[in-house]
Amino acid sequence: MVGNDWRKSVVYQIYPKSFNDTTGNGEGDLNGIIEKLDYIQYLGVDYIWLTPIYESPMNDNGYDISDYYKVNEQFGTIEDLKTLIAEAHQRNLKIMMDIVINHTSTEHEWFKQAYSEKSNPYRDYYFFRRSADNQPPTNWESKFGGNAWKYDDKTDEYYLHLFDVTQADLNWDNPEVRRELYKVINYWIDFGVDGFRFDVINLISKGEFKNSEKIGKEFYTDGPRVHEYLHELNQQTFGDKDMMTVGEMSSTTIENCIQYTDPERQELSSVFNFHHLKVDYINGEKWTNAKLDFHKLKEILMEWQIGIYNGGGWNAIFWCNHDQPRVVTRFGDDSTEDLRQSSAKMLATALHMLQGTPYIYQGEEIGMTDPHFNDIDQYRDIESLNAYKKLKAEGYPETEILTILGQKSRDNSRTPVQWTSGENAGFTSGTPWIDIPDNYREINVEAAIEDDQSILQTYRKLIKLRHEHDIITYGNIEPLYMDHDELFVYKRHYKDETWLVIANFSKEKVEIPQGLKVEGQVMLQNGSIVNGLIDGFGAIVVRQ
Repeated sequence: MVGNDWRKSVVYQIYPKSFNDTTGNGEGDLNGIIEKLDYIQYLGVDYIWLTPIYESPMNDNGYDISDYYKVNEQFGTIEDLKTLIAEAHQRNLKIMMDIVINHTSTEHEWFKQAYSEKSNPYRDYYFFRRSADNQPPTNWESKFGGNAWKYDDKTDEYYLHLFDVTQADLNWDNPEVRRELYKVINYWIDFGVDGFRFDVINLISKGEFKNSEKIGKEFYTDGPRVHEYLHELNQQTFGDKDMMTVGEMSSTTIENCIQYTDPERQELSSVFNFHHLKVDYINGEKWTNAKLDFHKLKEILMEWQIGIYNGGGWNAIFWCNHDQPRVVTRFGDDSTEDLRQSSAKMLATALHMLQGTPYIYQGEEIGMTDPHFNDIDQYRDIESLNAYKKLKAEGYPETEILTILGQKSRDNSRTPVQWTSGENAGFTSGTPWIDIPDNYREINVEAAIEDDQSILQTYRKLIKLRHEHDIITYGNIEPLYMDHDELFVYKRHYKDETWLVIANFSKEKVEIPQGLKVEGQVMLQNGSIVNGLIDGFGAIVVRQ
C-alpha cells in the first residue's frame, strides 16, 4: 500500500483449512500460513483476510462460532496466531479477521443457556417464538434449504436460523447482545489485528416476523435498524482506529451500500456484493445448469461502479472466494492449458482495472480450476450436500445433479492450494480433507514463480500498477460498447489522465470497434492486437 490510504490496498484471502498443512493431518493450519508469508509478500498484496479460525464444531467450516475468544485447535493455538500477526507485520502485511456476528453456533455457551429453559436470561440473545397452529412462526426459508425455524419440543418454541440449523441468529435488538459483541471485537483489536470482514452483516436487524410471498428475505435484508447498529458498532469498537473493515452484504442494494460505506456516516469502510456472481443463475436460482450472461455481467459491474463512485461509497471487487466456483472455469475456459492461461489473465485484468478494493482468493493468482468432481462422495460442503438431497427428491437425474454441483458448489474453491508438482500438491504429507484436482502437476505455485509469463506474474503487475497509479484507485469510470457481445471495454479518468481497458471474453479473435482508438502507452497486455483483431481472451490496458 502506497501512503496511508487503505483504498490503494489489495487483499489476499486465505481459507486456512485448504492453504498449507504442517502437521500431516490433511488440513491447513496457522503455521502453514506463517510458512508461506514470504510468498504472499512476493505477490505484493497488503492485507491477508483469514476466514474464521475460532473454536467451532465446523458444521459450516468455521462460520458457526462456538467461542469468539478461542482459536480452533485444528488450526493451532492463540500463540500461533500471535506469531502469525507479528511475522506478517514484519513483512508489512496486515491481518484481517473474519467474524460472524449475525449468528452463533448452537454449541456456543450463550445458546446452550438460552436453550436450557424459557426463563434463562440468555433466551433473549436469540429469537425464540411460539406458533399457534403447530407450524413454524413464519414461512421464511433458510439460506441452506428448508424452513428457517427449528422446533424445540422441550419448550414448545422455535428458534430462528437463517443458515444451518446449528447456526442460531442473534437478537441485535437486545442491547446486552450488542455489548457482548463489541467486547469481542475490542478483544481482537487489542490482540493486534488490523481489520475485520463481517459475515452477512446486513442481516443483523430483523423486521417483522410475518409470512412472506417468497422466502422472507425482505424482512431481514438491510433491516430497519441495520444502519443504526453498524454506526454503534463503529463507535464502540474500530471507529477511531486505523482499520479497514468490509461487510459481506447479502442481496443488498447500491443505495444501502453507499450508506454503509459513506465515511461521514461512520459505519464500514467497504462492502462485498454478489450480484455480478449470479449471472449464471436461472431466474435467481443457484442450483441450475446455466452459462454466463455476459451482457448482464457487464451491466451489473458498471451499475455498481458508477453508483458507488457517484454516491461516495466504496466497493470490494472480486471474482472468487471460498463460496464461489473458480473464475477461470466459470467465466473463462480451462479446457486447454493455453485457454486457461489467457482467460485467467484476461479476467484478472478486466477486474483489477476497476475501482474498489481487489480481493484475490488463494490459488486464483495461479489460475487454479474447479476440481471437476464426478462423484457425490467427493463433496464436503453442507450447502452442496443439502442441494444434492433436494434435487434428488425432486427427481433430477444423478448426472444432471452432478453437473449442477460441478458448476455451483462452494467446494470448487475449497480444494487445497497447489504448491508443487509433488505428492498432494505439496499441501500435506497426509491425506487431504478433500480431493486435489489432478492438474496440480502442471498448475502450481512453484511452476508459476519460475515462468515469467505466468498468470501469477500478471497478478503481480496488476497489484504494482494499482500501488503506483492513482487513476486506478480514484478515477471515475466510463463504460463503452456495452452492447458488444464479446468485449468488455471501459475507460478510467483521473485529473488529466485517461486509461483504456479492453478485455475479450471470447476464445476467438474479435474485431476492435472501428471508432475505438487503441493508441498510447501500453501498461499491460495479454495476447496481441493485429490488423484490428484482438486475440481470443486477450486484454490490454493503454494510457492515452
